[in-house]
Amino acid sequence: MRRRDFIRVITASAAAWPLSARAQHSGEMRRIGVLLNWRSDNREALAGIAAFKQVLQQGGWSEGANIRIDERWCEDSVERERRYAAELVALTPDVILAATTPSVVALQSINKTLPIVFVSVSDPVRVGVVESLAHPGGNITGFMNAEYSLSTKWLGLLKEIAPSLVRASVLRDVSNPAGINQFSAIQGVAQPLGIEVFAINIHDAGEIERAVTDFSRLPNGGLIVTPTAGQSIHRDLIITLAARLKLPAVYADPEVVAAGGLISYGPDRVDQFRRAAGYVDRILKGEKPSDLPVQAPTKYELVINLKTAKALGITIPLSLLTTADQVIE
Repeated sequence: MRRRDFIRVITASAAAWPLSARAQHSGEMRRIGVLLNWRSDNREALAGIAAFKQVLQQGGWSEGANIRIDERWCEDSVERERRYAAELVALTPDVILAATTPSVVALQSINKTLPIVFVSVSDPVRVGVVESLAHPGGNITGFMNAEYSLSTKWLGLLKEIAPSLVRASVLRDVSNPAGINQFSAIQGVAQPLGIEVFAINIHDAGEIERAVTDFSRLPNGGLIVTPTAGQSIHRDLIITLAARLKLPAVYADPEVVAAGGLISYGPDRVDQFRRAAGYVDRILKGEKPSDLPVQAPTKYELVINLKTAKALGITIPLSLLTTADQVIE
């Protein structure tokens, strides 16, 4: 069951561009670098890259004919992030597509001139990636996940599906600025809801299992799993722990719910890749990143897994079921 009640337009789509009007490109081979802080088998990331390439092709850019795309998958490794960022910059591409905050920060630290278009970056102004949303300045622009206030929605959802909740653990990546700021935003709204909030840092499987197991020993608890590459890498472990320890958990990625997680809410990231292709096309044609405003998501998705809810003994409120974009039964 799919609905679009959660779709909302936050900002006008300055990336809109009529594909039918694009002429076929010829001449020199243009180069696009791609830096992703995910595993190379991440389904959502692969779908995003496929959408990115498809939109470029519809605009007349054909891989192997007039563009070359160099991809680097960092798999949530700070060391690989730095190394691959340096490799891509050394190739001097015409533009770089960067996914997630760590990828953009790694590129920004060594490159101030090559154009960069980002996706999946939370609150880029606060992180220091751009000067402002309307006027990014410098060589970077793109499509943000949301401001950190979106994080408070996860806590609200957790309380809605588990009314007796009095404590929540937030799984975060402290090496990612978004992880720290998302936790702060959640802390800011926890007290009025009568919820005590804890942080669990995502490093390795053993640490995650110990911390979540310790947390589960107290009653009326739940989990918020923030969208990081570490969450993606340890996805199956986190889902298994939540099921075994009977912990309701809210995620940002719908693919986690498809794999057995309970509920997710967040922006449509594949759509961000599609829109990023529009910016890449415009930059390849001569426009500057500083002239292209950073855009917020236009599509959000609420996904619920009723099978998981039943296994946890949770009754999902009808108000959520009727507004969900997808319900897995």
